[in-house]
Amino acid sequence: MRRGKMAPAGAPGGVGVLWLPLALLALARTALALTEQYPALNLLQQELHRQRQGPAGGCASAGEWAEPYSAECDSSFLHFHESDCDIGGSSSCESVLSLNTEKILNQAKLLAEQKRFPFATDNDSTNEELAIAYVLIGNGLYDEAIRHFSTMLQEDPELVSAIYGRGIAYGKKGLHDMKNAELALFELSRVISLKPDHPEVFEQRAEILSPLGRISEALSDLTKAIQLQPSARLYRHRGTLYFISEDYATALEDFQRSLELNKNQPIAMLYKGLTFFHRGLLKEAIESFKEALKQKADFIDAYKSLGQAYRELGNFDAATESFQKALLLNQNHVQTLQLKGMMLYHHGSLDEALKNFKRCLQLEPYNEVCQYMKGLSHVAMGQFYEGIKAQTKVMLNDPLPGQKASPEYLKVKYLRGKLKLYLHAHLDTPLTEYNIDIDLPGNFKDHWAKNLPFLIENYEEQPGLQPHIKDVLFQNFESYKPEVQELICVADHLGSMMQYETPGFLPNKRIHRAMGLATLEVMQAVQRTWANSKVRMNGKTRLMQWRDMFDIAVKWRRIADPDQPVLWLDQMPARSLSRGFNNHINLIRGQVINMRYLEYFEKILHFIKDRILVYHGANNPKGLLEVREALEKVHKVEDLLPIMKFNSKTRDGFTVNTKVPSLKDQGKEYDGFTITITGDKVGNILFSVETQTTEERTQLYHAEIDALYKDLTAKGKVLILSAELGEVDAVCNLILSLVYYFYNLMPLSRGSSVIAYSVIMGALMASGKEVSGKIPKGKLVDFEAMTAPGSEAFSKIARSWMNLKSISPSYKSLPSVSETFPTLRTMIEVLNTDSSHCLKKTIVVV
Repeated sequence: MRRGKMAPAGAPGGVGVLWLPLALLALARTALALTEQYPALNLLQQELHRQRQGPAGGCASAGEWAEPYSAECDSSFLHFHESDCDIGGSSSCESVLSLNTEKILNQAKLLAEQKRFPFATDNDSTNEELAIAYVLIGNGLYDEAIRHFSTMLQEDPELVSAIYGRGIAYGKKGLHDMKNAELALFELSRVISLKPDHPEVFEQRAEILSPLGRISEALSDLTKAIQLQPSARLYRHRGTLYFISEDYATALEDFQRSLELNKNQPIAMLYKGLTFFHRGLLKEAIESFKEALKQKADFIDAYKSLGQAYRELGNFDAATESFQKALLLNQNHVQTLQLKGMMLYHHGSLDEALKNFKRCLQLEPYNEVCQYMKGLSHVAMGQFYEGIKAQTKVMLNDPLPGQKASPEYLKVKYLRGKLKLYLHAHLDTPLTEYNIDIDLPGNFKDHWAKNLPFLIENYEEQPGLQPHIKDVLFQNFESYKPEVQELICVADHLGSMMQYETPGFLPNKRIHRAMGLATLEVMQAVQRTWANSKVRMNGKTRLMQWRDMFDIAVKWRRIADPDQPVLWLDQMPARSLSRGFNNHINLIRGQVINMRYLEYFEKILHFIKDRILVYHGANNPKGLLEVREALEKVHKVEDLLPIMKFNSKTRDGFTVNTKVPSLKDQGKEYDGFTITITGDKVGNILFSVETQTTEERTQLYHAEIDALYKDLTAKGKVLILSAELGEVDAVCNLILSLVYYFYNLMPLSRGSSVIAYSVIMGALMASGKEVSGKIPKGKLVDFEAMTAPGSEAFSKIARSWMNLKSISPSYKSLPSVSETFPTLRTMIEVLNTDSSHCLKKTIVVV
């Protein structure tokens, strides 16, 4: 690990972090938390949004999976008779005047005799009157029940059952009306003051409080209920609220207690799995979901969750099987169709994804996620007319005043606006004649890269699609010439070599093909450069520079998924660049562990411990021995919390800044990335890394990369003439060193890792060496570069798995990628082409 310096969080050069108690604004933060680590989980955000609106009534507790919870709901009231009318009050419910009076009285009489309602009295006549009102509630006639209870309370103001029943009726009228909510809470609080030892009243009040977002109060009530009389239901209910509050560890404890009291609870087992899932513990989540399915074989939500867990793990086949089982149980299950469609899109199977989004919209026409993804799928395949139609519908869903806009609403403005029209207008323009980084307005790029709301001053709405430019048509694989078919299959093979075998990285065959073609085009362009040929870029013919080499990969990565802004940060507006762009990654946020980077936790922790010793040696030498002894006991990030207390400046957290040694100027160092740790207790920690790309930092890295590229070009020209072993080895090291600085600079808003690796592979092939080894399981090339002590160390690590061998002569016979796919249309066509034929062919280079 590199040398670096350490400073208190919030100090100059550090990263200030504001911590809020988890209970504060818990519901408002939940949607962000659910999608930050797992972007595909927009569906879960929708579910929580529905819960936050509050139920119109019924016994469903605030939670994520409203449907199954209410189905199994065994709350403390209104489970004493068969109702002829849905509890929620459906349109089939008739007025009390048209009900069979005799039937109501018979139900009430039976209820009164068995005292099967809350707080029954010793007076038979009073019980019959109370029972009538409870039967009215059961039939959805809440206003009539309220009037009946009110009449009784005029005679006896402290009749507890009537107060309780009226509170229930107000709650079931609908919590969307705050007046109902306030009256319900008032009545239930009165009951608690009169009868403080009844757990069901605390539970009922919690069920009113939780949909209103008053989670801490609801938790307090449930805790009191548990103290009075613990039950599996109460623990499950409280666990659900802890889950919403992002306190997954405490939620897990409650679900575990609930299951100990009642093992056969598929809902509690599902939630137990979800607590693991949202902490990034995917394997544990999968085991819990499987256990839920053992208890309930037709549990659709368990299959859906299992599918999503496998998808996050990167296991496409297992995820597909689980989603398919959910759809076999219910082919109209919208949530599963949506999640399966999103998985297929990110797997590169756009045609199949589109089928799921269309089916989703048939069942739920106003589903914003499916609507947006349908439009995105069309745009990615070059079907711009259909894409604009689909995404215009998303734009019509303007959020109400004070309502937070959905992620889809925020993104659609960019995709439907300038970008889509720009891509369509340039479908048939040679790629060498224009540059999206230069052509797109600066503010547009800045907002898009930062995922900000589309509020751009002086933005001119673009003209519509140009009718004379037709959409991209499907290109059959067999319609390509045999040598082009071979080119496509070789690209698929090369792209698959870049796949990370790490949780969180789903294989994407569209990205594989795009980056495989990028690798081949880089190889061909570098070979031409070393042979003194010029290239045509941005409408000019000149010698190729290092950015041109990366731009080849950028254009392929960019078009493979137009949803993601793959932009050069130094091409942003000067004002924005001067402030810096932050590439931020949370490794641990609260109780959520980022499984993608788990392999690097120990390495980063060792570096932090080393920096702490240096820091205390300089600032607190007397306490150094005590700190050293404490550090010996540190084995995980949480163990650092007590050590942070040793110094007042680091009590609330600290930052550690890494340094990157220069090859060009020996002894000089550049800023690497910043490691930040803040928090005061386990479960309330932020452990993150961040790269800040400023104009000054960018210029320093560019100078380093320029010098390496100049040296690489000179040695490459010599290599073509001599092809001696020593020259090849020197060229390989220069390529890896150049990309080492690219990784540490992080100059792109998205996609830097795979873009850089395709450049490595392509440039090495130009030197006569081919990568035959796959990236090891758990390893991430960008993090290998960022945590290496220098370029030589990175080169050594990378070469250890690349297993370089002499390139196959057959590569020379492949057609030119840039000439075969000279326009955006031809690029999209080849990415759309079915790749299954390649599995039947023998790839020439293997």
